[in-house]
Amino acid sequence: VNSKILLWANVPTGSMVPTIEEHSLVLGTRYDTDEINRYDIVIFKYPDDESQIYIKRVIGLPGETITIKNGVVYADGKILEDGYVAELSDDEGKYQVPEGCYFMLGDNRNHSIDSRFWINKFVEKDKILAKAIFIVYPLTNFGPLK
Repeated sequence: VNSKILLWANVPTGSMVPTIEEHSLVLGTRYDTDEINRYDIVIFKYPDDESQIYIKRVIGLPGETITIKNGVVYADGKILEDGYVAELSDDEGKYQVPEGCYFMLGDNRNHSIDSRFWINKFVEKDKILAKAIFIVYPLTNFGPLK
């Protein structure tokens, strides 16, 4: 497998439950990272320590203001979809996403160390390594990611 096309990722934590279980093996595509959309699940270099690789969902796009109130997430004042979230968080905050960067949240909001808690809150576009597209293991979850 050409490493410039595909990326395998082991997910060691439950930060993306229920979408991705702890200890899952995920396949990502590297050829389509030029176009990152809201709700994409991406594999990237952790902004506070680039030797670590993280997987989270893209929530905030470049230039947007992300606001969290009572666990509900807004982008420029519009409520975002959250049907994939295990449970809403109880935190609040306001984040201005710089150009060329993204704001990331885990689907398991109360058990995810994500943009809300990082020192460097945003992921630069060129630090995104792949889009996670498929769960390979465990076989009970085998299939495409949504």
